[in-house]
Amino acid sequence: MAARTRYAPDRGLTARMTATMFLLGLVFVGFIAAIIGIGAATHASDAVIVLFAIVLGGGFAIGSLFYSDKIALNTARAVVVGPDDGERARYLHGIVDRVCALADMPKPRVAIAPSPIPNAFATGRNADKAVLCVTDSIMNKLEPAELEGVIAHELSHVAHKDVQVMTIASFLAIVAALLIRISFYGEIFGGGGGRGRGNNNGGGIYILFILMAVSIVVYAVSFLLIRMLSRYRELAADRSGALLTGQPSALKSALVKVTGDMARIPTRDLRTAEPLNAFFFAPAMRLSAPGGKKSLSTIFSTHPSLERRLEELDKVQRQLSQGR
Repeated sequence: MAARTRYAPDRGLTARMTATMFLLGLVFVGFIAAIIGIGAATHASDAVIVLFAIVLGGGFAIGSLFYSDKIALNTARAVVVGPDDGERARYLHGIVDRVCALADMPKPRVAIAPSPIPNAFATGRNADKAVLCVTDSIMNKLEPAELEGVIAHELSHVAHKDVQVMTIASFLAIVAALLIRISFYGEIFGGGGGRGRGNNNGGGIYILFILMAVSIVVYAVSFLLIRMLSRYRELAADRSGALLTGQPSALKSALVKVTGDMARIPTRDLRTAEPLNAFFFAPAMRLSAPGGKKSLSTIFSTHPSLERRLEELDKVQRQLSQGR
């Protein structure tokens, strides 16, 4: 997955991606089988609805893949900067240059976002179209080695083509979500009832209801699988970034600083940044204190807990120590 770069291959990441894609494929096959079964008892107009949802979902997925960098930069109100755009830009470019040289990968565009939330993200459909964005507050908060660890983590996402993988994985959930909405509004505005009156069995109103129920189940299962994949994706990026720089302790320190600052950031600012949580180095939300009770929200999170991330970085530290 990290072709043409020196990022360490992660067999665990590859296995998890393969397993998740396989499970999503099974869900997709089951979804299509259910739709075919529903289609046997419905009208051609309902088949058109399903086809419309698939085409529209594909359009959304392709648009997200090709324009993820522009969407993310606009959402963050970030500005792309060059190495000659001031001292801070020059400092940031210097770190990015070092990480790219270590990884032997193309240098992405570099952007800075004005935000009180110390964070960073990288996105783009491939290494040549990638963009790395950091907030001005994370540059103020972290030491050079810590910021280098964060940037190595983010560029690992680019090297492992995570945007492409997550877009493909999300396709089924997008289609299911569209069918839920279409079925719901079809019931509200009488689409099902109209067919029901014209159906000798009076079953038209139930067709959309069944389709909506199946779509809800498919969406829920797909959502949980995608979130599971996303959490492991973050662990893999931590591991790859720490191995690349050889300084897992610096990345651990950055994680503690960034997540610790979330408790002091106004809720309004955290909510404003929520659309970027899936991209961020650390989610823009208040986290429970280390050792606190695990909540059901853990399985819905895009990121692993701070404790889990620190534990994995400890393993990398021991691995590096044993190799010396």
